Amino acid sequence: MRRSGYVICTLGVLTLLLLLADLCVGSVDMPLSTVWAALSGGDCPDSTRTIVVDIRLIKAVVALVAGAALSVSGLQMQTLFRNPLAGPYVLGISSGASLGVALLILGAPLMGLNPLLGDLGVAGAAWVGSAAVLAVITLVGRRISDIMVILILGMMFSSGVGAVVQILQYLSDEHSLKSFVIWTMGSLADVTSTQLWIMLAAVLAGLLLAVGALKALNLMLLGEEYARGMGLDVQRWRPVLFISTTLLAGTVTAFCGPIGFIGLAMPHVARMAIGSSDHRVLMPATLFTGAAVMLLCDIVSKIYVLPVNAITALLGIPVVVWIVLHNSAKAR
Repeated sequence: MRRSGYVICTLGVLTLLLLLADLCVGSVDMPLSTVWAALSGGDCPDSTRTIVVDIRLIKAVVALVAGAALSVSGLQMQTLFRNPLAGPYVLGISSGASLGVALLILGAPLMGLNPLLGDLGVAGAAWVGSAAVLAVITLVGRRISDIMVILILGMMFSSGVGAVVQILQYLSDEHSLKSFVIWTMGSLADVTSTQLWIMLAAVLAGLLLAVGALKALNLMLLGEEYARGMGLDVQRWRPVLFISTTLLAGTVTAFCGPIGFIGLAMPHVARMAIGSSDHRVLMPATLFTGAAVMLLCDIVSKIYVLPVNAITALLGIPVVVWIVLHNSAKAR
């Protein structure tokens, strides 16, 4: 436990340092003293304060929240499905969000309607799509006791939704298609201050549910049958984990687009750093690891002017490859 405390404190400090570094880096780099003056109301030009507070700070907070939310949701799904390659989108949450956005951006013009692209237009459509998938999965989960069957159904549903999105892409005009493709690349820069408060509230609710399910997650480490034998009401806690994952991953997808590999890879990085599967220490370590790595990805994307999704993939793929090779070696 002492090692876990040290690791969590180190990850927390690293996250804070990367947050400050993210505020300093941009099209025009700023020294930390200037950034601090802008944040604390010190002596600095109004234009500098606007850049730091209204642009960079919002984007940095979005990166921190997105990384934490995706990582915690990935940890929950890996424990629930007992699959190291399960991520936050295994339930079809990302596909549901993509369908909602596709219907708004691609489907509305095909029907002669003007899509609502206001403050919550795209984000609202993505959230409705994710929530619809959650409703279907929750209803299915009440009738099916085998969690692997639910996983397979989620994958099949994702494939079906993907086919519908492809048809909409094929039929849409060039302008609508470009808007949808840009959304699929993922971005941390499109979240407004109003949207950020909504995003924070939804993610906080998801994290509170995740914290409330810590004991249930520990019991599920050895499978649902073991958890039932220990007196856990699996049918009650499974929907709680589904709702938590949708609030976490669905909200991030709604506001930032699909961001891959963070939720899949970061729980494993945290598990290696902590050296424990106890969710009481593993969850905060995963949260800080995801937040720190997402901030690092944002810094790299700003330096090289690349989509953040490309950076998360380049960092996450080696971890996934290691997981596959490690599990293959254990299986021999």
